[in-house]
Amino acid sequence: MENGVDGYPRGVTASNTVPLGLPALRSAPPADPSRPADPRLVDTFGRVATDLRISLTDRCNLRCTYCMPAEGLDWMPREEQLTDAELMRLITIAVRDLGIHELRFTGGEPLLRKGLEELIAASAALEPRPDISLTTNGIGLARRAESLAAAGVNRLNVSMDTLRPERFATITRRDRLSDVLDGLAAARAAGLNPVKINSVLLRGMNDDEAADMLAFAVEYGYELRFIEQMPLDAQHGWERSEMITAGEIMERLSARFTLTPDGEARGGAPAERYLVDGGPARVGVIASVTRPFCGACDRTRLTADGQVRSCLFARTETDLRALLRGGSTDAEIAETWRIAMWGKLAGHGIDDPGFLQPDRPMSAIGG
Repeated sequence: MENGVDGYPRGVTASNTVPLGLPALRSAPPADPSRPADPRLVDTFGRVATDLRISLTDRCNLRCTYCMPAEGLDWMPREEQLTDAELMRLITIAVRDLGIHELRFTGGEPLLRKGLEELIAASAALEPRPDISLTTNGIGLARRAESLAAAGVNRLNVSMDTLRPERFATITRRDRLSDVLDGLAAARAAGLNPVKINSVLLRGMNDDEAADMLAFAVEYGYELRFIEQMPLDAQHGWERSEMITAGEIMERLSARFTLTPDGEARGGAPAERYLVDGGPARVGVIASVTRPFCGACDRTRLTADGQVRSCLFARTETDLRALLRGGSTDAEIAETWRIAMWGKLAGHGIDDPGFLQPDRPMSAIGG
């Protein structure tokens, strides 16, 4: 990974790093690293995690072809899943003691978690009050958008890969596009703005819809974000040659629209954002594979069974559930979390010859 002119890894800025008195990037952590006296989630490359992604369940009510098989998966036993009290204890530690100021609730499908609004309201009551967002497939959102907003959700992302009902049924194995469209409209009406749409283009399936998807988003005031397909499917069938790249996405969009960089500092945000025909509408491209942004990553992840992951593609996890159920103090849990993040690798390594896909699929990790 190359360094920029300021000495940080490319994409890293002073705003999301902490001085360590060491080079901002090295080939490997020292054998016996000495973490700085900083209560936050600092890693050996100077990055600071301030964004917590929380998976509430591995269950989903869609069966997207690029995520899981038609029959679904062996879902996590209920007794392995964190209880509401356990989850709130970890969220409280993260916000109060570790410097987390953004929470994103994910899944699986987070709307399947009972008591979701109560968890969100309890999180919104923390001091300092974190920014709260939600990623959902939109099924059931229409009837809950107002209650989610009232509970404290600031904004949300809805996954939708096509505007054509027959294609939606093929990709997700469920005929539910109208429910998703209703959910988007309800979220906008509830003031959960900007309402973002996450879309994955699949070669030979929906890759001819890129411009149509953007036209739809611009017309209705949504912000569309295209995401390169990543090796996180349960079937382990991902092939890079089949992925629609960011370059191809931009080529398809530019055939109909004029796209210019929006000029705003990206920081740790995953999306490169562009003004559409001069703005104010924007479109984002998340190029996790071809244009990795690991050098500016500010995320830490918590699975539904209480495992900390330092990276979406991590091959190792740190078990906080065992600490919760074993009587550990908040201070002990916080220190274990700090140690887990201190060991975060420089990048996900998708282009490395020895890259191995995580054992857990996306539905079990959380987006």
